[in-house]
Amino acid sequence: MHFDIDGFRNWQHRSITLLGMSGVGKTYLSALLRRNDWFHYSGDYRIGTRYLDEPILDLIKSKAMAVPFLRELLRRDWIAIHNKIEVDDLGPVLSFVGQLGDPDKNGLSLQEFNRRQAMYRQAEIQAMRDVPAFIDKARRIYGYSHFVNDVGGSLCELEEPAIIDLLARHTLILYIRVPQQDEIKLIRRAQADPKPLYFRPAFLKSAVKDYLGERGLTYVADIDPDDFTRWVFPRLFHSRVPRYEAIARPHGYVVESTEVAAVRDEQDFLALIETAIARKAAAGASAGYPASTGTTPPAPAPQDTD
Repeated sequence: MHFDIDGFRNWQHRSITLLGMSGVGKTYLSALLRRNDWFHYSGDYRIGTRYLDEPILDLIKSKAMAVPFLRELLRRDWIAIHNKIEVDDLGPVLSFVGQLGDPDKNGLSLQEFNRRQAMYRQAEIQAMRDVPAFIDKARRIYGYSHFVNDVGGSLCELEEPAIIDLLARHTLILYIRVPQQDEIKLIRRAQADPKPLYFRPAFLKSAVKDYLGERGLTYVADIDPDDFTRWVFPRLFHSRVPRYEAIARPHGYVVESTEVAAVRDEQDFLALIETAIARKAAAGASAGYPASTGTTPPAPAPQDTD
């Protein structure tokens, strides 16, 4: 959706998609807004509780079945295993995605890693397709006035233009960009605590080849999972930036992560969006493009998919 400032101020039921790398403040903003009559839709939470719930449980059960004591309890239905995922703790999703490398260090083979990557990608696509229905039910069922879509950092890598078009029709896309001077801070923070990541297949193939060459290794099973994740993150970060920009340029608005860090309440957040709208209008005017004079009306919401 596109707005001028008056159109945004008069938007009765706001729906915002927060776009950007992990660590730029998407979940911080979502938690803040959740306290102010905003429905927080977490893409990864939806993935874990709906689209990967059964595969995650199957993985846990397969590990438990390798322990004789637990195997007997499971086979007799004397114990049950549940997938406990919270909006602020997506550990089971990350554990399922896993890391590539040495099985003795909990690494996955390339074949298994690719299988889980493909499953995650499809789950993220499905979770984003659910956004219009959740915008509707957030207001109609739960009584929230506004909606914030907290998407994973990998949204830009899905290579599904229809998903971006869908989000642009139903939400205002706000890209949180990391200023160049702060990029190294975000990269170092991610490297200090390496977590499972989603990679485009072509990117992963190239990265694995280069990593093996640089480290003098022959097999994926020789890869240290944490070392590979630390090594690949800067490359991944810089590959994603132009992809985010390509989404935000035609479809959304841009703010800096430093501006997000200064947001303390809902009014700060709304003011920040107005600033982004004004900046885009000014940039368009200087380039000779007509300024937006209103809002792009949302498409009709589909029926619930739950």
